[in-house]
Order: sequence, then C-alpha cells, then structure tokens
Amino acid sequence: MNENSLSKMHQLKLYGMQRALESLIETRTYQQLTHDEYINILVQAEWEDRENRRIGRSLRTARFRYHASIEEIDFIQNRNLDKNQFLRFTDCSFIDRRETILVCGSTGVGKSFLISALGHQACLKGYKVLYFNSQKLFAQLKIAKADGTYPREITRIEKTDLLILDDFGLQTFDAQTRMILLEIIEDRYDKKSTIIGSQLPFDKWYDLIGEGTIADAILDRLYHGSHRIDLKGESMRKKTKKDSSSSLGLHNQTV
Repeated sequence: MNENSLSKMHQLKLYGMQRALESLIETRTYQQLTHDEYINILVQAEWEDRENRRIGRSLRTARFRYHASIEEIDFIQNRNLDKNQFLRFTDCSFIDRRETILVCGSTGVGKSFLISALGHQACLKGYKVLYFNSQKLFAQLKIAKADGTYPREITRIEKTDLLILDDFGLQTFDAQTRMILLEIIEDRYDKKSTIIGSQLPFDKWYDLIGEGTIADAILDRLYHGSHRIDLKGESMRKKTKKDSSSSLGLHNQTV
C-alpha cells in the first residue's frame, strides 16, 4: 500500500509528500502518529516543498548580481545608512504601496548588495522581481525594438511587482534610451514599485538624462514620494581587502 501511495504521489508531482512519507516509512515513526499528525506532516512537507520551489524560480527569474540577504547587511560601518529606515523596507510593504527607492553612492559602498538584498526579500515574500544592469537592459530593449519583440519585453517589465535598475547612469543617455526610460517609468508610476541604484548623486541625474522636458517628466515621477538613500564612506571592497591583509599579517606574526 505504501509503495502504491508513493508511486501515485510521484505521478501527481507531490514530491514533498513523497519524501516525507519515505522518511516516515524508513524511520517507522508513522506508527507513533495519530491520523491528524500523519496528515499534517504530509501536507506541511508538500507546502514547504512547493514554497521552496517557488522561491527558487523567483530568484532565477530575477537574476540578481549578488546572492544577498538582509541578515548580511553591515549597519555598523559609517555609511549614512539609517538602520531603522532600511529595516522598515524589509516587510516589503513599500511594494504594496507602489513606492520607489533610490540609492546612490560611490563605487564599492554597497549599493548593489543593498538593493539585491531587498529584491531577495521580495522574492521570499512572493513578489515577482526583475533585476537589471541598466545599460544592458537599455541595449537589450534597443535590439528588441529592431526585432519586433519590444512590446512583449516592455509588458513583462511593466507587470513585475518590483523592478530593480542597478548601475544607473554609467553612460550618458541618447534619444532612444531616454524614451525607453520614460516609457518604463511612466508605465510603473503609481502602479508598481521600482528601485534604482546609481553612482551619481541625485542632483546629477537631470544632466545625465538630458533633454530638459523628458528629464523633468522622468524625475518628477521618480522623485515624487520616493525614499532616498545616499550612501557614504569608504569602499566596502577596499575595507574587506584591508581587513583581510591585516588578519593575514597578524597571523604571520603569530606563526
């Protein structure tokens, strides 16, 4: 009977239940369980298996640069990072409120890690997330305009719960890039949530985008009701390298 149940669970793709039942049979612990406990274990195992697979699919679809988590964020360093403000974002209610988060700071201060951590958190909570390097995204969408797939791609971006644009502003904008960005921001304004990370200070974004009328339209939508994080301080990469060198030197002295 157990073999028959296991076979049918596999056919029905109830893999969590299947593994739980195999474990119960192997350890023979099912003999000490009530019917309610038995069913609860199987159902819980299936729920956890499906939830883990959903999260895995979400993370693969998002394609984050870093495998980052909220627990790994360093709030000790003097980076102008308000811990209370940032931790309020981790419940992802800003996505439900369709709010924008803008993060700027020089190279190495941890912008990409911060916004990737928020993206991971959103995936864990069941939101659809897309992460892009801004320049690569604009290049892909220009190609999409040429081959006819642009409407499909822009609709996919429009519908995602959280769009993350990293490395924003590494190159100046041409006319086509400006119009693509305007369309993305216009489609998402007050409808979906967006996070943008940039090395440029916020007051440089206007000149970066260029074309005053379009820059006004884009920044008016981005800045309205947005949360801004202006990271400061030493490069985290340099600090990590320096700490590693110090530890190595201390180890050599000890040896």
